[in-house]
Amino acid sequence: MITSTPIGIFDSGYGGLTVLKEIKKRLPGYDYLYLGDNARAPYGPRSFETVYDYTLECVRWLFAQGCPLIILACNTASAKALRTIQQKYLPLHDPDKRVLGVIRPTAEIIGNCSASKNIGILGTKGTVQSDSYLIEIAHFFPDVKVYQHACPMWVPLVENNEYADAGADYFIEKDIKILLKRSPEIDTILLACTHYPLLLEKINHFLPENIEVVSQGPIIAESLADYLTRHPDLEMQCSRRNNLQFFTTDSPNDFDKHSEIFFGAKVASIHVDL
Repeated sequence: MITSTPIGIFDSGYGGLTVLKEIKKRLPGYDYLYLGDNARAPYGPRSFETVYDYTLECVRWLFAQGCPLIILACNTASAKALRTIQQKYLPLHDPDKRVLGVIRPTAEIIGNCSASKNIGILGTKGTVQSDSYLIEIAHFFPDVKVYQHACPMWVPLVENNEYADAGADYFIEKDIKILLKRSPEIDTILLACTHYPLLLEKINHFLPENIEVVSQGPIIAESLADYLTRHPDLEMQCSRRNNLQFFTTDSPNDFDKHSEIFFGAKVASIHVDL
């Protein structure tokens, strides 16, 4: 019998922990259940169909654990799966539950960060190819020019704990140079992958001082707080016992070892077969 109705946080791997960290800071007291599909990560290079299938499988598992609300704390899943889940799956199967992503809340405010109205986006191949940020930002800020670049090596660098080493500098500097060549007027760069905040120190090292780097965690946390305020019926369904659970589709030992650098605290995860 389900006795807890936590807010579900989903990511293909570890990156969503940077979002959960900010959500828990902004909204303490709620119960949270994190699921990392580490066994099938990364999602970035996979097709739309595969990402949708994997994401839906994880969403259904989180619903089965009692989650009335799920945050896809993964840009690739948000880009390739969220809209179909919201428009086709939920109305037929779980009309009273909600699944939210990270792209729209970010797009709603990112234009306000740029004085030049030229924004750069660094993300995974899947996120960039989806053009989701181009579409969403154009909806809210039609006068803003957006330049994207995919960084396929950045997630492996982080997940293999190589991001602090000198070898990471080559890839980070290379990708930043490619992006900045698209427009000399870029004054804001969005890190459109939840892994990338761990690279922030190195990213800033290779950027001019006038360029602001924006991470998504605080944006998503504030957006969720606003959403719960605007949807009191759903907010009342979310249990508040200050419980925090972590699940992974891969090795709990590996998950726990890597998670601390993302979450900022030790975690104890449980393996789950989907």
